[in-house]
Amino acid sequence: MKNEFTLAFNEVLEEKQLPKEIILKALESAMVSAYRRAVNASSAQNVEAKIDPDTGKVQIFAEKEVVDSVQDARTEVTLSEARRYAPDAEIGSMVVVESTPHDFGRVAAQTARQVIQQRIRDAERSAQKAFFEKQLGEIVSGVVQAINSQGLSIGMEMRAEGNMARKDMIPGERFRLHDRVRALIAEVKDSPRGPQIVLSRTHRDFLRRLLENEVPEIYHGVVEIRSIAREPGERAKVAVSATQSGIDPVGACVGIRGVRIQAIVRELHDEKIDVIEWNPDPAVFIAKAISPAKASGVYLNEHSASGKTATVVVPEDHLSLAIGRDGQNARLAAKLTNWRIDIKSLNEAAADTLYKVQHDPLLESFAQDQELISQIESLLAKKAEGRTLSSDENDHLMHFVDRVERRTAARLAPEKKQVEELFEAELRKTIPEGAFEKNILDSGLPDHVANLLIVSSSRGSVQKPCWRSTA
Repeated sequence: MKNEFTLAFNEVLEEKQLPKEIILKALESAMVSAYRRAVNASSAQNVEAKIDPDTGKVQIFAEKEVVDSVQDARTEVTLSEARRYAPDAEIGSMVVVESTPHDFGRVAAQTARQVIQQRIRDAERSAQKAFFEKQLGEIVSGVVQAINSQGLSIGMEMRAEGNMARKDMIPGERFRLHDRVRALIAEVKDSPRGPQIVLSRTHRDFLRRLLENEVPEIYHGVVEIRSIAREPGERAKVAVSATQSGIDPVGACVGIRGVRIQAIVRELHDEKIDVIEWNPDPAVFIAKAISPAKASGVYLNEHSASGKTATVVVPEDHLSLAIGRDGQNARLAAKLTNWRIDIKSLNEAAADTLYKVQHDPLLESFAQDQELISQIESLLAKKAEGRTLSSDENDHLMHFVDRVERRTAARLAPEKKQVEELFEAELRKTIPEGAFEKNILDSGLPDHVANLLIVSSSRGSVQKPCWRSTA
C-alpha cells in the first residue's frame, strides 16, 4: 500500500503537470537548504540529499574531513565511520558520508515546505515559458477570464494566463466572460509573476495560420503564401502561388463556393479577404493586386527618387475602385507588392504624358509629330468639356501613353542593367566559390523551394522589374 508521501507526491505531479524529475530535484534542493539551516552548515560544504519516491525516506550526505578525534561533527568524521562509505579513506582525506540529523523533523520540514513551494512555482513558470515559447507564432485557444479597459485576460493551457490588449483585438469585436477565443501567440516575455503571454488577433500571421489550418494545400506546401497585407476588421490581401503545375492556388484557398475563405472571414469578424495569384513579373503582380479594379497599364521605375514606384493607369470608371475607400485598396496593394503605387486615370496619365513629351528633349521625336499631339490635345479637351470618349478614342489615348512609357523605359534600360550588374557582382563576392558547383537539390532546402529556384534559374536567373502595359 502506498504511503502518504507517495500519494502526496503523485498528487503534486498531477496538479502541477510537471515532470517527475523537476519535482524530485526541487525536493532534494529544499532538503539541502533545510539541513544547512538546521545544523548551521557552511554554504561552501558539499551537501547532497537523496529521496526515495516510493517510501519518502530522506537521506542527507555531506562532505567531511577524516580525523582521529571529532571536534565539529558538522565537518569532521572518524576514520572508522568514514570507511563505512569509502573503504580506502585515510586520515586527512575528504569523504561524503550520511549526515541525516536525528531530529531532522519539524523545523526542517517547515523550511523544506517553504522552499518546495517556491521551487514548484519557479518550475511551473519555467515549464509554462518553455511550452509557450515553442508555440510562438501559432494559434492557441483560451477562455476569457477577465475584461477591463486595457483588454482581455485569457485562461490557457498549463494554468497560464494570456493578455490581449485592445490594439490586438479586431475593431468591433466584443467578448464576454467565459467566451472561447482563438488568437496568435505574438510574444512571450519573462516577468516576476511568471511568463507574460501576449496574444493578438490583428497580426498578419494570425491570418497566415488560419489559412494554413483551413487550406490543406498550404499546410502541405503545394500552395505557398507569398505575402499578406492586412487592415484588421476591414480588408486583407493575400498573394499565393502554386509550387506544383496544374494547381490553382486561388481556387484552393477560396474553396468550393467559397467555403474555405468564408470560414476565415467569420473568424475575422467579417473582414474582407482578396486572394490574388502571385506573379514573378512585378507589372503583372501589381495589376492583379489592385483588383477588383482593372489596370490598363503598369509602368515600373525601380530607380526613382522615392524608391521603387509603379504607375498604374486605370479607366476613368475604375479609378475610385482602384484607390478604394480612404485609399485602402491602393494602400494594401502597395504593402502586398512592396512597391510604391501611383494610380492615375487614363485621362490624367495622358495629360501627364503629353506634358512630358512637350518638355523632355529626349522625347523630341514625339513632340515633332504635330498631328499626334493635336489629336491627343483634342481628346483631352473633349473630356475636359464633360463629353464621353468612345472606346476607340480611349484606346488611342492608352496607346499614346504606352508608347511614351516604353520609350522612357528603353532609355533607362542601359542604366538599369548597369546597376543590376554591379549589384550581382557585389552579391557574388559574398558567396563561397564552392557554392556555384553544388547541386541545389543537395543543399538541404525543402524540395518545393529547391524546385522553385531551379525553375527560376532556367527562366533566366532572378526575375527583374520591367515596364509593361496590360492593355
